[in-house]
Amino acid sequence: MPPSSEEITITVYPGRKKDGTPETFEPIDISPGDTISIVGPTGSGKTAFINDIEVFAQEDTVTGRRVLVNGEVPPEEFIRDPACKPIAMITQNTKCLADLTCEEFLRMHVATRNNLSENVVEDTIALANEFTGEKIVAGARMSALSGGQTRSLMIADAVLISKAPVLLLDEIENAGIFKEAVISHLKDLRKAVIFVTHDPYVSMLSERRIVMGGGAVRDVIRPDGREAEALARVGEIDRELSALRERIRVGDVIGGWTA
Repeated sequence: MPPSSEEITITVYPGRKKDGTPETFEPIDISPGDTISIVGPTGSGKTAFINDIEVFAQEDTVTGRRVLVNGEVPPEEFIRDPACKPIAMITQNTKCLADLTCEEFLRMHVATRNNLSENVVEDTIALANEFTGEKIVAGARMSALSGGQTRSLMIADAVLISKAPVLLLDEIENAGIFKEAVISHLKDLRKAVIFVTHDPYVSMLSERRIVMGGGAVRDVIRPDGREAEALARVGEIDRELSALRERIRVGDVIGGWTA
């Protein structure tokens, strides 16, 4: 079984930029309860950074980075055994092609993860429904779920079935999920969460921002409360836009800017 969120710290060591020159950042520790966003323009290396974490890179990827777990090279079962892997990665392109119901899919995953928790399938669906406005039912086909439903179910699965202490979320804000609810829930559970994002609100909700450019880590920013006022205003704007989006979805004609 994977270690609990209280037992694992991942450290990412620098590799090389796209031009082959060395990266210069200090090793980045990812510990229980951390929320980290990865920002930068398209093609700057954001997804490559989380891919290195997901595969526990040992200078064997294009970036040349090295990833240690609790200061050591991760054991082979972390990489090869789904029941032991402490990392779950969910992308905006996650899609299930198996023609299974949600319940069948989750029960199959429960078996591979050796999860013996009672009612875990029902609890997973209930949690997923806290993250999406489109209700998920146990008998729905996985292949028929929307993007937002699929991502919401995968996040809930990672939390309750995989019990992964580290979650890597790649641009999930584009998938129609309640991002604030997701972030709040994962913080409460002291998961280590890394977001690849273009969303200013998600970025500002994170305790650290890793800024990418040219395939390399350019900077690691800790706002340390300096953005509190801006964060409050961005949150208001984000909620206004979400309300406007829902009005448009249900067929309202927007005659003014009152959310």
